[in-house]
Amino acid sequence: MPENKSRPSQEQPWENGWAPDTSRAPGTRRLWLAGGLAVATIVACVTAIALNDKPLEDTSKGRQGQTLSDDETGGGLISFATPSASGSATPAGRKNTSASPSPSGSASPKSSSSPGAQGSSSPHTSARPSAPPTGKPADPAPSGDQRSVQAVNYPDRYWHVSDGLVKLDAPRGSESREDSTFTVVKGLSNSSCYTFATHDGRYLRHRDFVLRAERNDGSSLFKQDATFCPGYSGAPGAVLLQSVNYPNYALRHKNFQLRLDPWGYNTTNRADFSFRLVSPLG
Repeated sequence: MPENKSRPSQEQPWENGWAPDTSRAPGTRRLWLAGGLAVATIVACVTAIALNDKPLEDTSKGRQGQTLSDDETGGGLISFATPSASGSATPAGRKNTSASPSPSGSASPKSSSSPGAQGSSSPHTSARPSAPPTGKPADPAPSGDQRSVQAVNYPDRYWHVSDGLVKLDAPRGSESREDSTFTVVKGLSNSSCYTFATHDGRYLRHRDFVLRAERNDGSSLFKQDATFCPGYSGAPGAVLLQSVNYPNYALRHKNFQLRLDPWGYNTTNRADFSFRLVSPLG
């Protein structure tokens, strides 16, 4: 059985004859391993950079205009895609799924808020249409000038007061022509708009959405009901007469009766809303 010998004390090597091995510095093998690993890392990085700096056409011959993946080009640690003309690279073989915005169709504008209840006039229950396209109306009639009002789609018929209502009739005798002649004055509610006065001192106003000839009672409601603002009708030399207190409503003839009806982009029979202020018949 071998005899266990304890290691001599290193505190006084000169006394026991033992001395450490000084032929190599302690930890030399670890330093060599660390140095070798550092050199290998540097070589790998240099190789990767060199491969990525190669021109694209050298590594992707015959596939012009396509961005190759790392597996195809043999790329190293980092791979850079060639940007497209638009500034964003689209992978080859993948469709661009971003949908192009389609031009929006012209939507009907929102209708304006309904006016408050005024006297006997009440708005329809259906939603009001939006205002029509703006444009240049016909030249306004001078204030205090006499005019007759002609329908665009029935040029042989004119506004005519009959039994207190305004109808679209063909002119007949002198009395009929006199009832088809009106004095155009500044709007009772808005001086930039129109009010039509009859030969016997009455005014044309809408009540229950029907155009009538009535005496001015001095009320604010009457002044608004008797004021109509000229607008663009689309017919040459014609005007659209919009109500000042129902701006999305305009005068039209229906069954040869003058009334107030909605006017907007979806309005049908638009010619029924167009009138010309012509020389007086009476």
